[in-house]
Amino acid sequence: MGKRQLLLSYRRFLCRCYEGFALTQEAAASGRRSPMATRIEQLARPRPNLAKPDRRSVYWRDSLPVKNKGGTTTFDLTPRLLQLCDRTAWRASYQDNRRSPVWEVSSAALRASASQRVLSLAKPRLPCQGWQPDRPLLATLKASAAAAVPSSRVCRLARPKRVELRPDPPIETRPTLAALQPRELSARIRLLASPKPSHPQYLLGRPISWPVLGAAREAVASERVESLARPKLRKALFEGYDPFVVSPTAGFGIATPRILELSQPLPRKRWKK
Repeated sequence: MGKRQLLLSYRRFLCRCYEGFALTQEAAASGRRSPMATRIEQLARPRPNLAKPDRRSVYWRDSLPVKNKGGTTTFDLTPRLLQLCDRTAWRASYQDNRRSPVWEVSSAALRASASQRVLSLAKPRLPCQGWQPDRPLLATLKASAAAAVPSSRVCRLARPKRVELRPDPPIETRPTLAALQPRELSARIRLLASPKPSHPQYLLGRPISWPVLGAAREAVASERVESLARPKLRKALFEGYDPFVVSPTAGFGIATPRILELSQPLPRKRWKK
């Protein structure tokens, strides 16, 4: 949007504001209400509840609900849904000329005689040797077993066993420490109860601070000890220190065969030329 269009839109806005202000002043001078105030009062009015007085609901209605005239609910479907609801139509090239599942047997098939191979295959398969049919659930009793008279021993064994109800044993209370009588301990128990002594050559832990001997206090360090005691001075990287510089002494060194063997790469990592 250019500068000219912005100026035009701003000018239109000022004109509308001036017209609204003029209408308000004119309405106030004539004693009638402005259309803006009338619109606000109309919007501020509560919406009427057209439902029944005894029907308590939190929803307000602009109009009364339509009474049901009976019948089922009619749904408005789109043409696409109506097309999908229809059954699939047959194709124009479809011909209902399929044969019936029951077909006629030819006269040659009726007069045909089966070969020995077909007859052997048509026989039912015999069960395995030693196969026995399942035993019935209710076995049939023999006439001799049904007419047998049980002896007195069998009748006594057939009676249910009687269980004698015994009273519950009394609950034994555990004796208290006061009721227990002191007993004398044996020499073996006293020996096992005694603490285990320490080894004769056992030494206690060395104390953190111990006295320094007089000879150590009066000892004078040699130049070699003083040189070893000094910290190694190294320059920082920004001061010109190069950690990859090889000293001239190391340049004259000769590597041992073992070092040469370890320095070579593994055979599986070597490049094939």
